[in-house]
Amino acid sequence: MTESSPQHATLLRAQDYRRMRWKNGAGWTTELLRVPDSDDWRWRLSIAEVEADGPFSVYPGVERELMLLAGNGMRLCFEDGVTQTLSPPRGSLRFAGEHPLQAQLLDGPSRDFNVMWKRDEVDARLWCRPLAGAMVLFVEPGETWVFHLLSGHARFSEESGLGRLETGDTAVLRANRRRARYAVDGAGEALLVRVEERGER
Repeated sequence: MTESSPQHATLLRAQDYRRMRWKNGAGWTTELLRVPDSDDWRWRLSIAEVEADGPFSVYPGVERELMLLAGNGMRLCFEDGVTQTLSPPRGSLRFAGEHPLQAQLLDGPSRDFNVMWKRDEVDARLWCRPLAGAMVLFVEPGETWVFHLLSGHARFSEESGLGRLETGDTAVLRANRRRARYAVDGAGEALLVRVEERGER
């Protein structure tokens, strides 16, 4: 049995995100969401605008996944000698946040979607999907799904309480005590993130 859970769905508008300059001046971070909303977050979603080569911050105990959104790509050079490249159009990489690395831009700035989570507490997965017509997302108890509209437009069904999304908006979808069903219709491209509580596995 499924149920819609409007009280557990939240719409984040692009104009309300927090955009912060990096201390080293090499780029910007636009923070979409952190849970909980404190410095001691369990998981966090952001978009990085990388303007120059440089080191990544180190996050012990944190798993990360990057996906290229714009630009010609970026080479990630880890301290152990391993090199990975994020290539257009949507190259991605999952890696441990405690591993030191240097980023090298490939012919100009890049823009990247960044998911970070404390691996002992939650697990996360990231997908990029075209949106052409209807899509249905089923959210289980103990899960959070995030729908971030990269381009185009979308509208969730009336019972969700979310309404219309424009490019850059984000819907955060949760279940109550039973599986929740969220239907969305539109045209464009979306990023989907599923965050799962470790204790619910």
